[in-house]
Amino acid sequence: AGLSLAGLAVIVVNPAQVRAYANALGKRAKTDAIDAAVIAAYVLATKPELRPLRDAQTQALSALVARRRQIVQMIVAEENRAKMALAKEAQKSIKRLLIALRRELESLDKDLDDHIRTSPVWRVRETLLTSVPGVGPATARTLLAEMPELGSLDR
Repeated sequence: AGLSLAGLAVIVVNPAQVRAYANALGKRAKTDAIDAAVIAAYVLATKPELRPLRDAQTQALSALVARRRQIVQMIVAEENRAKMALAKEAQKSIKRLLIALRRELESLDKDLDDHIRTSPVWRVRETLLTSVPGVGPATARTLLAEMPELGSLDR
């Protein structure tokens, strides 16, 4: 993000492809100078597309969506534990934790609502995405966070 803020062009490349390119060139050693030369040669040879980095607002949305996904995974794990718990105390503990996790999920969903409302573009895109059968708010927000280029590509 710092490079982008400084006005420098940013190219994101697959490190495995760069390593394979280095191997093809016979560059086995790994030093900063050799790595820099190999990356420069790779970029000149392949001419990858320049991609703007995500702005702070999109990064924040992505972080909220990721946290929501983590909370949902925790809820599923606790629900599975609840099915297996034999001791009453364990069941009560799981129930308390599930209540807290569901409350946190509601809070995150509200935060996501507020975040989406800050951008007219996101509101329009979310409305468009949720108009597709089977796409709800959670899916739409994941797409907005992880694929911000949706709706702005020319192909």
